[in-house]
Amino acid sequence: MTRSSLAALAPLLWLLAPLFLVLLPHAPHLPLWISLSWLAFALLRLVAEQTGRQPVGRVLKMLLALAGVAGVLFSYGTVIGPAGGVALLVYLSGAKLLETHTPRDRLGLLFVGCFLLVAHFLDGQSLMTAAYMAFAALALVAGMIATQSPVATLKDARPTLAFAARLMAQALPLALLIFLLFPRLQGPLWGLPQQAAARTGLSDQMSPGDISQLILSDELAFRAEFSGAQPTPQQLYWRGPVFWDYDGRAWRTATPVRAALPEAVGLGNPVRYSLTLEPHRQRWLLLLGLPTQLPELPDNPTRLGADLQWVTKAPINQRLRYEVEAYPDYQLENVILAINGPPAPALRSRALALPVEGNPRARELAQGWLDGAANDEAIVNQALTLFRAQPFFYTLNPPRLGASAVDDFLFTTRRGFCEHYASSFVFLMRAAGVPARVVTGYQGGEHNPLGNYLIVRGRDAHAWAEVWLAGRGWVRIDPTAAVAPSRVERGIAAALPAGERPGGLIRLEGAWLRPLGLGWDLINNQWNQWVLGYNQERQRQFLSRFNPMLGNWLGMVWALGLGASLLVLVVGIALWPRLAIIRSDPASREYQRFCRALARCRVPRGAAEAPEDYARRAVALRPDLGNEIKRITRLYLAARYGPEGGDTLRDLQAGVRAFRPARRPAAKWP
Repeated sequence: MTRSSLAALAPLLWLLAPLFLVLLPHAPHLPLWISLSWLAFALLRLVAEQTGRQPVGRVLKMLLALAGVAGVLFSYGTVIGPAGGVALLVYLSGAKLLETHTPRDRLGLLFVGCFLLVAHFLDGQSLMTAAYMAFAALALVAGMIATQSPVATLKDARPTLAFAARLMAQALPLALLIFLLFPRLQGPLWGLPQQAAARTGLSDQMSPGDISQLILSDELAFRAEFSGAQPTPQQLYWRGPVFWDYDGRAWRTATPVRAALPEAVGLGNPVRYSLTLEPHRQRWLLLLGLPTQLPELPDNPTRLGADLQWVTKAPINQRLRYEVEAYPDYQLENVILAINGPPAPALRSRALALPVEGNPRARELAQGWLDGAANDEAIVNQALTLFRAQPFFYTLNPPRLGASAVDDFLFTTRRGFCEHYASSFVFLMRAAGVPARVVTGYQGGEHNPLGNYLIVRGRDAHAWAEVWLAGRGWVRIDPTAAVAPSRVERGIAAALPAGERPGGLIRLEGAWLRPLGLGWDLINNQWNQWVLGYNQERQRQFLSRFNPMLGNWLGMVWALGLGASLLVLVVGIALWPRLAIIRSDPASREYQRFCRALARCRVPRGAAEAPEDYARRAVALRPDLGNEIKRITRLYLAARYGPEGGDTLRDLQAGVRAFRPARRPAAKWP
């Protein structure tokens, strides 16, 4: 491709490059045919610009547009909403390239690119996404500048991008002011539910192998920040789903426990923590300890069950932050599970229910414990002694279990992960007549000393058991700790054999990579807390630090108006000397009149075009005005930059007044 042909393609490339950058992050969320169609449309437009021939007629364009609408309807079932609407807009932006010929057409497509830029934040709002989209926005603004310049070439890329960066930097103070002071709207953007990406996480059921697969994930589950001292590792049991029902393979809660709210006694001192939960598309929330009072979520009502399972009415599809005060240690009973008496029949039968058949050896072992034990606590100790004394192994790669999964695990393989130990322990307890249930959640977490908060990831998922003991109520028992105590004390990486630790579990203590990773997590946490999490409550808290009047929407509106006025005043004062120079320079005023006269003849001056360059281009387009253009330009340069002289200025003024060019079609711009 020659330089001349590349120069002819410059206006189109200033359009295609920004649009490509904007649409690239949308590609993974779109059907492949839409992305390929857009690339095909762009290629056809480049070929048409190079050959000067239109490859697609009007009828075919219409058919292609209708085919795109039909395809989106077939793929999404609708063309309305964040998914189908964005897909249709992407396709039509490509089809529009086939009939984009004028600067106005290109500018319109760049404005469509701005909308698609914002639409991408419905799919992801991470810091890296924001940084990339800022770069794409810079390309869009540069494309708009190039579209308005009739002489923009690819050689002008660096100054054009620099000019775009200056424009965005000048808009940044106003954007920051609006972000801080504009009253926050309750609910997701545009009233639409956030399209959270699917994440691995705890499920509403548990079977052997589920949680062991979870620890292969380095996905963030949540971050927790304590207002005081952080609890010990032995207290960091983040409670999630609670399972009561077992069918021989999986644990689940078929129906919620409709019992009274728990009666409990907190032990020691409560702790206060804030938890930022990532979207997991389930209805449960995480709790550490016994809450003294739960926060209200106005958009999603919650309920605390008798088994301390905290659930919401709607799934958690967007990042959620809440604060809780709770006792890490507590004694939990239920009004239907009396302290000194047996459990009520309904709940007791559910806490003892087992399949009719299966696992005969485990049932026989539990029955032997029951016959020889003085109380239920002795049976619990018998089971823990079994796990400690016998050669059980904590591993990510347990052998496959048969139909009698508990028997196979306890007496044959003896290799498993936390769900194997929790499941078999609860089975043994129920077979021995001790009410028991399975609890899943997260245990521990990684402390980030840079921000003094806890990072809990998918790899920290855990399962444990709870048994009901007379006089003590429900008691947490972690059978995994009997086999691998380091799992609780030092985390999952310390408990697994070295050969089984996935790459994400290798701790680089003292190495430069780990501090770097913690620093990056701190930046992401601040982004989540103060940008994505800047909701009504946080806005009120932040602004009230400066003035209590800013804590309500009326004060915010007044502050926003005053701040915007002051900003305009500051900008005006900063630009005043430059404007004063223009006003005080009669030569510049006359030259501007001359440029406006030429612009009316369809020969506008470029934003960064020097007078001599403008004169050469204008003479080439209007040779009939060549002498006058050259003379006025020469007089302007002499009056503006030459020695002071009244005669030159008077000649310039007379020449501009006499310049009355007749309008006629100009030659095609290069």
